[in-house]
Amino acid sequence: MKVPLINLQAQYVSLRDELRPVIDQVFDSQQFVLGSYVRSLETALADYSQTTHAIGCASGSDALLLALMALDLQPGDEVITTPFTFFATGSAIARLGAKPVFADIDPATYNIDSKQIPALISSRTKAIIPVHIYGQCADMDSLLAISQKPGIPIIEDAAQAIGAEDRGRRAGSMGLMGTLSFYPTKNLGGAGDGGMVTTSDEACATRVRRLRSHGGATEYAHEEVGVNSRLDELQAAILYVKFAHLDRWSNLRAEKAALYSTLLRDADLKLEVMPPFVRNDGRHIFHQYVIRVPQHRDRLALYLKERGIGTKVYYPIPLHQQVCFEYLGYKNGSYPQAEKAANETLALPMFPELTTEQQEYVVGSIQSFDC
Repeated sequence: MKVPLINLQAQYVSLRDELRPVIDQVFDSQQFVLGSYVRSLETALADYSQTTHAIGCASGSDALLLALMALDLQPGDEVITTPFTFFATGSAIARLGAKPVFADIDPATYNIDSKQIPALISSRTKAIIPVHIYGQCADMDSLLAISQKPGIPIIEDAAQAIGAEDRGRRAGSMGLMGTLSFYPTKNLGGAGDGGMVTTSDEACATRVRRLRSHGGATEYAHEEVGVNSRLDELQAAILYVKFAHLDRWSNLRAEKAALYSTLLRDADLKLEVMPPFVRNDGRHIFHQYVIRVPQHRDRLALYLKERGIGTKVYYPIPLHQQVCFEYLGYKNGSYPQAEKAANETLALPMFPELTTEQQEYVVGSIQSFDC
């Protein structure tokens, strides 16, 4: 049996008849930049994310960059974030000349450990970026409490967490700004790159809209130097069609995650496998279903590959160990929980069309692995 890590072809087959007409409509209109579908998607996702504004841009990476630019981040400023995340979280900070300052992760959720943050705050701290990793929100109550007294804004990296909730609040609504990614493999994925900044702050929304279009309030009048980062109309049209299915897809992911966890707990395994921890006061959308394998993780991944099962490590090298961040002076052992997670975590196949038979095959294969 073949069980891919993700199956975008299956999703497209189910949506082909819905997608082709809107694609043709965009080409017939020849309106490819900041058209009606962009505006409709921005309105829909602002409402869905429980914010007043959502501003489309070219990628989730650019959404982070634009949010930090809107805070006037300067060289020498510091931004506290997690080392256990996709590279874009750290690179957006560094691209503006600021310094990423890392706090280790909670070993249960893999999200930033808020207890470590107060000791890291300095006069140069200009923002905190929690990452809602794998589709589960960080503990935002503690983060908001920490940031409130010194008045440090929070930017939520919700690239993996559209629709996830923390105590009824949607990802991207709790900080000053949130950022979304529409990379094709995301729960709401386009046919290429795309991103969005969410906020209920009028000044931030105005600033991000200006910054995404070269810093111009109009086409030829520029108040500042921005970037060219606009969500194109074709991507917005595709995403608008897919948006109607988002909650159903995310609910299916949660159902399949629950089945995985039950199967793993009931299986007679020869090695230790820990299903993901799920908070009982939130909504986990399971962008990824990630197990922890304290021993023989890489051998297990190879064995599953030989049996036609796709897996992936998110993320094998924490940011503080990346060559490009050597100048920050961090060492191996600086963030033991992030390093431990990098060595032990493994994502299993997860997509809405995943069948029970496929899941049973995956867990049966793990059970047959002889370490």
